[in-house]
Amino acid sequence: MFRTRFSIPGTAPATLSVPEDVSQTPPRMRFTHYSQDTLEEQEVTSVSMLPPIPTDGSVLWVELDGLTDLSLLQDLGKAFDLHPLALEDVLNLGQRPKVEPYENHLFIVSQMMSGEEDGAVSREQVSIFLGHGFLLSIEEDPSTDTFQLVHQRLRTARGLIRKQGADYLAYALMDAIVDHKFPLLERLGEALDELDDHVVSNPSISQVHQLHDCKRLLAHLRRFVWPEREVISALLHDESGVVRRDTKVYLRDCYDHTVQIMDLIESYRDVATANMDMYLSAVGMRTNEIMRVLTVISSIFIPLTFLAGIWGMNFQSTDGDKAMPLNMPELHHPLGYVGCLLLMLTIALVQVFYFKRKNWL
Repeated sequence: MFRTRFSIPGTAPATLSVPEDVSQTPPRMRFTHYSQDTLEEQEVTSVSMLPPIPTDGSVLWVELDGLTDLSLLQDLGKAFDLHPLALEDVLNLGQRPKVEPYENHLFIVSQMMSGEEDGAVSREQVSIFLGHGFLLSIEEDPSTDTFQLVHQRLRTARGLIRKQGADYLAYALMDAIVDHKFPLLERLGEALDELDDHVVSNPSISQVHQLHDCKRLLAHLRRFVWPEREVISALLHDESGVVRRDTKVYLRDCYDHTVQIMDLIESYRDVATANMDMYLSAVGMRTNEIMRVLTVISSIFIPLTFLAGIWGMNFQSTDGDKAMPLNMPELHHPLGYVGCLLLMLTIALVQVFYFKRKNWL
């Protein structure tokens, strides 16, 4: 899920190759051409079917879902004058989020992370090319609709998205990518709270595995969210003119969301570490409790074993008619066996009473 893929060492720059473990579903391409008063959506099979880059203030959003068709990707690069190194980075999945300025566009790499219904976590790289009047977004999996809510906002003309330019659309996509991490962190926080309730009362090895999974997920989230904040900060300080001043106000709000996510990640990491320490302390306390009980039981049986050993030596108390009083004459006493058991019981009860007085039992 979090594997980082790179080109083969020694490969020439700008070499395009399909990643090995990418979805083999045929790619899907569609465009959305919109302005304040018009909206056109269409799924296309070739770049020649795309409208030209608008110069009248409208916006052209082209989506490519799937990375298996290299010729289609190269055609997009020619149509939008994309740098070959940027196209290579599109296919090098699992990259650190970044923003790179080129002559006529910005290249943005981001990582979409979301929770599945079965509890798994999915990650998908989203590559965005932002220019004057156009935005090109490229995703890994054609079977998912990552920006469904953004499409709904465009269709219903809700908010400012139809009134703004391509830079505002880029903000909407970045905001969706960032906000997808909040439900994932909320679910993770609930899992940590549940572990916190059980780690002291009923510690088990399964809780260690769950804590380890939580810490691993938090580490990966931090790996992608921290540079995501740098990406948004770079867009806030963009001087190329692609990102307008009005849009930077909204990007500032998106930046605040990344800061909140980082705070949550750090807090949950501290909670996970504290739960692990609490688990180790609880296991240590239970072990000490068991050892104390076993030690007390052993202490009770030590004098009893001593007495049994003394009377188990079986020295003769007589030698024919000659009495030998120093050689355990009580062996032939009619109440010797009963007296020995009563003495052992008395010693055991006295010890139990003493240990209870000391709160050792």
